[in-house]
Amino acid sequence: MATDAAIFVSKRLQRVVSALLCLFAAQLLLAVASCEPEQVAMGATRVPLANQP
Repeated sequence: MATDAAIFVSKRLQRVVSALLCLFAAQLLLAVASCEPEQVAMGATRVPLANQP
């Protein structure tokens, strides 16, 4: 009885899990394929370091 219920639930969740995995993969591909530069933290600046003798 418990195994029948577990199989029934797992069969129902297969579509939901596969849909979530597809959405995750699409989001990952869009993030990797974007050509925008990375966001810089608020107030962060690049400061050139001077050569010390």
